[in-house]
Amino acid sequence: MTRLAVDVVLLPDERMTLRAIEMNRQVVRGAPGEIVLDRESCLPHVSLAMGCIERHNIGAIHAILQRLAGESNVRQLTATGICTTTNARGEVISAVEIAESGQLQTLHERVMAELTPFFARDATAEMFCTNDVAPSSLDWVRTYPQKAAYERFSPHITLGYGVVKPVLAFPTVFAGERLALCHLGNHCTCRRILAACELSGR
Repeated sequence: MTRLAVDVVLLPDERMTLRAIEMNRQVVRGAPGEIVLDRESCLPHVSLAMGCIERHNIGAIHAILQRLAGESNVRQLTATGICTTTNARGEVISAVEIAESGQLQTLHERVMAELTPFFARDATAEMFCTNDVAPSSLDWVRTYPQKAAYERFSPHITLGYGVVKPVLAFPTVFAGERLALCHLGNHCTCRRILAACELSGR
């Protein structure tokens, strides 16, 4: 497959990554096959843009992300609490809610604008990193601009299926460590880093 389903994300610093994994462990016991976060193959992240790309465009996208990372004014993010939503199957999904800011919104919109020429919306299961892909995962990639972009952008770190108890005090400030292009797995998890660059504004 030459086309890949991807997510452009902010990867949080070590402390927030470990706290997200710790909270995920609370819910993994109830849904062991759904989302199991770790530091290598299912990364905690803040999504900025999703789409389907041609594999040969990874280098060109990496160059754009390097430039945006160098120009970004996003120095720190603020986690404000745990939020929950309910999906179409009636399942509760928990996430760390991230405070909106002008700098973060600008980065999101610039990523969307500059990568739109590379993005297709015809996501199929074969474009994902994992074999079993839920219809909802395909739908998120296909409809990301309508559901989650621009005025609907709502930054967060997904923790998994179920209700979690916080393991840190809110609000808490943390750094967005890297801007990364990741290959998506089921439930739009970030399974593999295809390209990444440090945020110079940290």
